[in-house]
Amino acid sequence: MSAVSYADVGGVNVSTWHYIDGARVPSPDSFPVLSPIDQREIAQVASGTAAEVSLAVSAAEAAFDDWAALGARGRAEYLYRLADLIDANVESLAIVECEDAGMMLRPLRAYVAAFGAVNFRAFADMALAQTETGWSYNGSKVRVQRMPAGPVGIITSWNAPIVISTWKLAPALAAGCTVVLKPSEWAPLTCSMIADLAGEAGIPAGVLNVVQGLGREVGEALAADERLTRLSFTGSSRTGRAVGQTAANNMVPCTIEAGGKSPLVVFADADLDAAAKTAAFQYDDAGQMCIAGSRLLVEESVAAEFLTLLGKHTDAHVVGNPRDPETTVPPLIHPDHLARVSGFVERAVAQGDTLLRGGRSLGGLLYEPTLIKPRSNDAEIVQEEVFGPVLTIQTFSDEDEAVRLANSTRYGLAGMVFTRSADRAERVGRAIRSGIVWVNAFNLRDASAPFGGRGMSGVGREGGQYALDFYSDLKALYIKEDTTYED
Repeated sequence: MSAVSYADVGGVNVSTWHYIDGARVPSPDSFPVLSPIDQREIAQVASGTAAEVSLAVSAAEAAFDDWAALGARGRAEYLYRLADLIDANVESLAIVECEDAGMMLRPLRAYVAAFGAVNFRAFADMALAQTETGWSYNGSKVRVQRMPAGPVGIITSWNAPIVISTWKLAPALAAGCTVVLKPSEWAPLTCSMIADLAGEAGIPAGVLNVVQGLGREVGEALAADERLTRLSFTGSSRTGRAVGQTAANNMVPCTIEAGGKSPLVVFADADLDAAAKTAAFQYDDAGQMCIAGSRLLVEESVAAEFLTLLGKHTDAHVVGNPRDPETTVPPLIHPDHLARVSGFVERAVAQGDTLLRGGRSLGGLLYEPTLIKPRSNDAEIVQEEVFGPVLTIQTFSDEDEAVRLANSTRYGLAGMVFTRSADRAERVGRAIRSGIVWVNAFNLRDASAPFGGRGMSGVGREGGQYALDFYSDLKALYIKEDTTYED
């Protein structure tokens, strides 16, 4: 039976049907959305199939020519209006994202939900700033022109749905593409709200479509649709690999932002308290951050002092209800994910790794901050992404060993280096093989900078000009210089 058209989520009415061609569309079946806070059902959401995906892609295809023809300035007017509406609805978006994804309400209200507006304004500005490049070659004028790629598919994850979905939607729409968005079935509701705000902003029907449903039905059907010109995915490495294979079959360029197992490297000359505070911050959002520095690598001579400081900052965490402004470690997203996280810890202990703190479920979907000293660098807990409040700690003797350990996994999304040496910061920052390295900092994100990873962390780059390039086809136009034209 189809879901009802709206659900009351924390006092906010949220549409539970698909958004296709500017209208709400039901499905015969629905799936429940459970709040991570108390595992209570908060909505029954329309469960799409290949039929709804096809309908949405057809709508995106039909809307593409007119949207592309608007040019960067015409599209920017719509995106600025959408950004204004997101700003005006931050409170509602924050409440729903807290209930739906279990994210902490205080930062959602303060700045996280507003990142959606930041993304739309930033990419509209960047698209407006683009200019054609040109030169003379062998008697001809050469110009490089940009063409919007066409209808695109976007598949997003359940952690930080507002931030991640708008991070992808904004450059796609700014570049002139039309979009079919598939949100995660574990946290789809704020993506539905963004679709309504897009309609309120006047974005034409078919330009932005949202199809909800299970990954094995909607995600697979979207990735396989031959009419799409681009695919962008954020999620697990395993699913990202499948999406990439499907895209390759259709000769469709894709970006894949997948897992991370990032190193946080602390040298003896670092501000140890700042490093330990940043390390403890990796437990925020229950460690459900792809960029989290989950592998602590600390120089041997300061390891004991660092552990003491880390303990102090970890003790300051509050595990609890994300509605509570004091909470810093909210629940995990889903019972299946809790089982995954606890399974990693249980296997680590069984295999001989040392549990230094934590390692217990605290009821519901809460899991306490956990620190493990692995028996070796080959341990599963070191090499595989846990995506929970679980860190490992290892020591190194010199800079070469620090770099070797930092680069010793299949992942390469992010890294952190703490040192007071400018020379070392430059050397190690360059030597760590990942898409992002922060020195004496964490989670600085400039919309104009590239974002993405290597290895099992993904393919391609998002952000800035790199994203606009991805959603565009480039054309070299040669015009013979001595041609006489009658008009």
